[in-house]
Amino acid sequence: MYLDIDLGTSAVKIVLVDDAQRVVASRSRSLTVSSPRPGHCEQDPAQWIEATFATLDALKADHARELAEVEGIGLSGQMHGATLLDASHRPLRPCILWNDGRSFAECAELERRWPALRTTTGNKAMPGFTAPKLLWVARHEPEIFAATKLVLQPKAYLRLVLTGEAIEDVSDASGSLWLDVSSRDWSDEGLAATALSRRQMPRLVEGCAPAARLRSELAQRWPMIAGGAGDNPAGAIGIGAINPGAAFISLGTSGALLVPTETIAANPERVVHTFCHAVPDRWIQAGAILSAASCLAWIARLLGIPETELLAPLGLRPRAPSPVSFLPYLSGERTPHDDPDVRGMLDGISHATDRDAIVQAVLEGVAFALADCRDVLAETGLVIAEADVIGGGSRSRFWLSVLANVLNVPVHRFADGETGAAFGAARLGRLAVTGEAIDAVCTAPQRVETFEPDGALAQAYAERLPQWRRLYRPRR
Repeated sequence: MYLDIDLGTSAVKIVLVDDAQRVVASRSRSLTVSSPRPGHCEQDPAQWIEATFATLDALKADHARELAEVEGIGLSGQMHGATLLDASHRPLRPCILWNDGRSFAECAELERRWPALRTTTGNKAMPGFTAPKLLWVARHEPEIFAATKLVLQPKAYLRLVLTGEAIEDVSDASGSLWLDVSSRDWSDEGLAATALSRRQMPRLVEGCAPAARLRSELAQRWPMIAGGAGDNPAGAIGIGAINPGAAFISLGTSGALLVPTETIAANPERVVHTFCHAVPDRWIQAGAILSAASCLAWIARLLGIPETELLAPLGLRPRAPSPVSFLPYLSGERTPHDDPDVRGMLDGISHATDRDAIVQAVLEGVAFALADCRDVLAETGLVIAEADVIGGGSRSRFWLSVLANVLNVPVHRFADGETGAAFGAARLGRLAVTGEAIDAVCTAPQRVETFEPDGALAQAYAERLPQWRRLYRPRR
């Protein structure tokens, strides 16, 4: 048996997988995000630990025997968060999350201090990444910065609590802006640009490598934790997307269009992200959007209607584009705008507008944002011919049909696509224990449905896309 602990933004999810790579059971516990000021997003690390152990207890209540047979654990979860710890490894403040936009000015400062940033990291400095957050803390909370002895991203803090060791995998470290993605090691120059050093960084491992054993009181049951991965690299492992060309879409709280590569194909000027993959000698190029399934959650909350009830009247596929347009920039945007201040928009509303038109527009707006990602990836030579979809949004057939027609490529669905990241991390836990060949374990699950683009509908969306793009207006 193998276990994953997936530390997401909205929930902690635990998935139990057997030797035949079947999901035996899963449990989850919700998390909350605080926003003390507009554009600020934080979480209390204590909430992660409480939710993790509560979820383990819930799983143990029904599957105690299977849990006792667990040989390895993988970790996955949200990337980029800044968890600042004192000399006793206690959090000094709430974690600043991936979708926090406060450090926009510090991004420009970081690039001035470190001219080789884009060449070294394969990324542009943006508020979502970890390093600019530390410059913000140094400027606005100097006493906290001075007391900071260790900087961890969220799942690395969870691993610290479970094992007592500060360890990070290279895929998650890629999102810090301190990693040399070519050498897969910390950049001393990058750390110095934020007045930090290796002494304040965790030890690095590959995602499929053994990382640490649990604390003594837990180790009798679960002997080994793997390096693990950030949410999207873990999702790639879950669907076997380890070789070049295996493009996939992550349709979770945030969204991304991702392509594994054997070489770095960076395009930071157009906000293409470069991350180390969760397996050696592979990288991931990605276009990322800050709001995806969270847009559907927003409109459901606004209307006071469950998401399933909003989607049901839409049917299985669109007949035509919605007359309403939606910009999904509820938390700002990354690819291609790098604009933490831009906000969402509904355009084209009239007396004739009904609920279905608005809901469809929300889904289309996310798909159009992913089309932006497709086009900037194409500038690096990465042309998308088809795409698998994972994440909670993959449950909606209507949404996948929209994606197929907006992107004008076949889109594929898996039976358990929403558990992709957690399943992938469980695979990493297995690899860390068994040492099996990566290709033998990281196979692609069976696709259960393919959504083909319709010629006339795809053309209608292609004509709508330039109009949608013109709605974007920078606020700075």
